[in-house]
Amino acid sequence: MTDTIAYLDHNATAPVRPEAVAAVAEVLSLIGNPSSVHRAGRAARSRLERARDQVAALVGASPSDVVFTSGGSEANMLAMVGTGRTRILVSAVEHASVLEVVPEAARIPVDSNGIIDLAALEALLASDTRPALVAVMLANNETGVIQPVRDVVAVANRYDALVHCDAVQAAGKIPVDLASLGVHLMSVSAHKLGGPAGAGALIIRPGVTVAAVQRGGGQERGRRGGTENLPGIVGFGAAAEAALAGLPAAGALALQRDRLERRLEAEVPGCRPIAASAPRLPNTTCISLPGVASEVQVMALDLAGVCVSAGAACSSGKTGRSHVLKAMAVHPVIADAAIRVSLGWTTTEGDINRFVTAWCALAARIGPRRQARVASAA
Repeated sequence: MTDTIAYLDHNATAPVRPEAVAAVAEVLSLIGNPSSVHRAGRAARSRLERARDQVAALVGASPSDVVFTSGGSEANMLAMVGTGRTRILVSAVEHASVLEVVPEAARIPVDSNGIIDLAALEALLASDTRPALVAVMLANNETGVIQPVRDVVAVANRYDALVHCDAVQAAGKIPVDLASLGVHLMSVSAHKLGGPAGAGALIIRPGVTVAAVQRGGGQERGRRGGTENLPGIVGFGAAAEAALAGLPAAGALALQRDRLERRLEAEVPGCRPIAASAPRLPNTTCISLPGVASEVQVMALDLAGVCVSAGAACSSGKTGRSHVLKAMAVHPVIADAAIRVSLGWTTTEGDINRFVTAWCALAARIGPRRQARVASAA
């Protein structure tokens, strides 16, 4: 990314794309509230609706389906609460912004790769006739594992359940199409794909009723009160358009990721990426260095000028094992030493080389202690 650091934490937040920077700078020079009817307000409204078109195009939706929010977390909350359904089922590996909205929600188990257990989902839905909402993410933020969302929808449809899909990590990295997936609700976020933080959207399929949680105005067709964050939304639109155009290059990230993993496996005995056999985002790897706590690795790599994460950025300051790896029944020795490396549109071979050199040097320094920890996890 720069001469001073190798930024490999795109799943936490992606560097802002130049298209988004230019769009934000331009709209900051404008005046006018998008709800005003005079010419300044109409100009602002025009920019807002153009951004709505751009975000809709990214996920194969109609512009009228897009409700702008302050980010992915708010979009998830609006989906979970706004439908009014009191029976909620969530996959055990969902992001905290889903799990913590309805902490009493039923948890759908996953297998050792973190993929949802469809039979368990069906059993849960069959056990109670109340209308349900099922929340299953498209791609996991920690492991990159892609869920069989179409299959989830097929099961849910048999029980008249709605499906909400957190596509925050997937949008801009793999093709995302609302109609093809069949989901009723979908959340996306600007800063995960190179837009500014503070903007996101909930995509609501026609015919699905979602009541506003944030009230106090008729904005966003009455589904989200408050003056829209025009600079953030316009930057979101520009980033969405650039990300959509760059999807072929995003796919090429898989080649870089795979080469990175092969180098680590060759140089560090016993190193195995987590869930490597499952369908994953092309940019994400979750790896473990037993014997060195995740937080210690993150700090050591930071001193070497490399930025990675220990689990989700939203919770990396907290203590405790990753709930995602716990749900996957990953051995504690491995889970406690796992880090996430996520590539993106700024990643260079130099960034990857710097990470591999620093991580392998760390593995070499701990030597026999690491081998003992690997043996205990076998």
